[in-house]
Amino acid sequence: MGNKTSDQRNRVFNALERVRSQIGLVLGAAAGAKREAEAALAKIELERLIVAAGMDNATPEQQSVWRRHPASAEVFSMLRTVRSQFYTDWSAGPTSLRELVAANAPGPASRPPGDWLGRIGHNPGLTSPGLWRIGSSTVEGQAFDVAVPLLDEAHLSISSAPKTRAVVDGIVQNLLMRLLTTFEPGAVRVHLWDVGQLTAILPDLYPLSRTSALTLYDPSRLDDLLDELAGHIRRIHATGMQAGYMSLREIRQATGQRGEPWRVAVLYGNGETLEPERARDLKRVASGALAAGMSLVLIDVPTTLSTSVETISLLDERRAISSMTGPDLVVDLDPAFPSSQVSRAAGKIADALIARQGGPRTFADLLPMELGKESSAKELRAPVGFYEGETVEVVIGDATPHALIGGPSGSGKTNFLYSLLGSLTARYSPDELALYLLDFKEGVSFAGLAPGRRNASWLPHAKLIGVNVNTDREFGLALLRFLAEELRRRSAAAKEHEVTNLADLREQDPTGHWPRIVAVIDEFQYLFAGRDGVTNTATQMLEDIARRGRSQGIHLVLASQDIAGIDAFWGKPAVFEQCTLRIAMPKARRVLAETNNAAVAAPKWHAVVNHDSGVAHGNQLVHIPDASSKDVFVQLQNRLWDRYAQHYAPPRLFDGAFSPELDSASAFTQLIPTQRPRALLGQSIDVTEIACGVELPPAPGRNVAVLGAATAEALSIMNSAARSLARQFEPGTAEFTLSCPVEACLPAVTDLAERLRGEGHTVELVTDLSARLTELAEGMNQLDGPKVLLLYGVDAALPALEAKAPGVPKSGLDQLRIILKQGPSHGVHTVGWWRSVSRLKDTLGFGGTDDIGSWAALDVQGNELAPFAAGQVVQWSPRPGRALFFDRSTHGAPEVIIPFQRPEADRSGVL
Repeated sequence: MGNKTSDQRNRVFNALERVRSQIGLVLGAAAGAKREAEAALAKIELERLIVAAGMDNATPEQQSVWRRHPASAEVFSMLRTVRSQFYTDWSAGPTSLRELVAANAPGPASRPPGDWLGRIGHNPGLTSPGLWRIGSSTVEGQAFDVAVPLLDEAHLSISSAPKTRAVVDGIVQNLLMRLLTTFEPGAVRVHLWDVGQLTAILPDLYPLSRTSALTLYDPSRLDDLLDELAGHIRRIHATGMQAGYMSLREIRQATGQRGEPWRVAVLYGNGETLEPERARDLKRVASGALAAGMSLVLIDVPTTLSTSVETISLLDERRAISSMTGPDLVVDLDPAFPSSQVSRAAGKIADALIARQGGPRTFADLLPMELGKESSAKELRAPVGFYEGETVEVVIGDATPHALIGGPSGSGKTNFLYSLLGSLTARYSPDELALYLLDFKEGVSFAGLAPGRRNASWLPHAKLIGVNVNTDREFGLALLRFLAEELRRRSAAAKEHEVTNLADLREQDPTGHWPRIVAVIDEFQYLFAGRDGVTNTATQMLEDIARRGRSQGIHLVLASQDIAGIDAFWGKPAVFEQCTLRIAMPKARRVLAETNNAAVAAPKWHAVVNHDSGVAHGNQLVHIPDASSKDVFVQLQNRLWDRYAQHYAPPRLFDGAFSPELDSASAFTQLIPTQRPRALLGQSIDVTEIACGVELPPAPGRNVAVLGAATAEALSIMNSAARSLARQFEPGTAEFTLSCPVEACLPAVTDLAERLRGEGHTVELVTDLSARLTELAEGMNQLDGPKVLLLYGVDAALPALEAKAPGVPKSGLDQLRIILKQGPSHGVHTVGWWRSVSRLKDTLGFGGTDDIGSWAALDVQGNELAPFAAGQVVQWSPRPGRALFFDRSTHGAPEVIIPFQRPEADRSGVL
């Protein structure tokens, strides 16, 4: 097929060159061969005179000059021979030329508009006419059609004359309508740019602007058009080179598929000199455009292109000269097609194109017919939107391992994420893809992907969903720790199997579970908001994961409104350099390369997708369908849930806006009686659901202090500690002593006492704490079972504890100190609440800090806690609903926890 088409094309242009020669001969524009060097000058002079005056009209003086010239006899003989040969050939010239144009400009390419304007083309675009009519001309009384090559044959340059803008528009619009009607809808894409006009560029074609067939560009943004065309050229060239082809024409001939549309870019320059950089860009585009099936139509653009260019120079409103016919042959231009007919025809083509594409493209059009059929061994591919009616893919793999997404509030960033996640999860099963999703800054973008009250379904691919993370930067750090640990695990497995990447590991270990991991962190800049240990650790871990994660199938998708102000990355570009996939929403800043401003002009519901680290030539403008409105994504999620839910567990949901419930925590429900009871204080901020607790064995210092004046959180910690301990004792084997001198907290303490009694435990709510402490301290060696002291507001009881009764050598405070020091070894453990650190110090006295082996601090500054944290610097700024937990027997440094929600809170009236 390719050789046949090539031979036909060669015959066409050989014939075309023969006709051009005939036209030149009749006008005397071609000279015969020179026999001798001495006669060359005479021949040239004689040819010029012949052209100017003609042999028949020569004056006697001119003829005398010619006859006396040494070379005249030879020249006259040559000219008679040439003319004789021409007139012999020319008798059939007009007929041959008309046949040539008819054969190579069939149908709308050359026929009058009445024969085709308003119809829909059926040529699929595998081949194209070689010529496109612009008018007619006459030689020696013989008329013939004038046509120009376009598309992958030549560019076209038009030079206007004064007051001929309407004529130029007619030439261009006629050519475009011939093109658009020759091919089926969608096979031709037109790009319009006019340096002098914002609107009204070929307005009759505007019905096409609601489709991919017509794109208009801002007058000040020529670079956007050139960058877009350059991106298409690079992509087509790369694809062709990989397959062994040098042009789009060769690809079509070999494969029998169109693959890419024809593109015609029309540039109105108004004679203005282009900036040097733009002129260079235009020349580069022109040099590679023809091989990529693109043709430039330049109107008054003062630039010389070093490639195949046909020219049309207007003389007036009806006539022009063309490079096709030579500078001395006038072309009578075809009149512009009727405006109303063109507009109606453009509307019909637009309607046909929309109908062919199934109407406006939606999120459902991104999804495959069957779910979960793709393999992620080598990479992940996900269509995220549409350009000119065709889907545009995002590729996440070894070449583009991580993505950086940027866009201001309201730009559609969340909608893009849903489009990406939906496309990925529809193509890859949970065995091929695992998602870890975090949303900082009061975000609930991903909340609907976890089971909820209104919809019990969840996204089976999601392993972790974090919403309303807000100030819990530790949760982001926990995710990075998890990814780092998974990276170490995969690296060890790769080393064991002597491979270097995930694809090879999966091939060598087919029974292993090695899905690609995609961690999406929305508003990730808040992870680095502070100048503290969290930021330092997170920065180091993120750099390591970004650098090494690509080969082990661990990918980051980092989204932000603005990445400019992340101090932690100043001078550390490694993270962003690894994010070679860039997605810029409209008006996004600093996501693409510094000189790439494509996002500035991007319209709403669009994004600039760039797989080349944000460099302009990699830009791809994409229309992102609505994926985040009510019930749009849910329909896909329900399908995925129906297919996979029975084989996979629901994701771990971390919602920073809610405190965890003790009764539903697995760490609480799984507690059983044991010799080493563990007091649960709250939930760890971690990827997995882990409760933080303190083991209370018979060892010195195993007491717990709750520090701070935050009443609600303190009551919650005391409550969860008591209830979790009670669950680990057989009923009746342990004794709980409660004391609460804080009147506002007494209802909550009373409720707790009743609950413990209801579970079969011995409970005493004392009012005279000093007497009870004295009894316990003096009888410590004769205790018949474990004792738990739950002391609320110890600081409020200090005045009474410090008082000594007459004749009693020790005060209640002395007895408390004895119990704190010696009690744990005898099975007496204290869980106490002090509303300030200084009051705890007063209670313990000199050197008593070792008697508090663990603590949970609430609204207490970090610098106050150093004496109770083995002297280390404690970085802690209090925040509501959070506590800082430290156990000197297990912790190297304090960690943030979330106190459990206290079920009695609503009934007690304590907030």
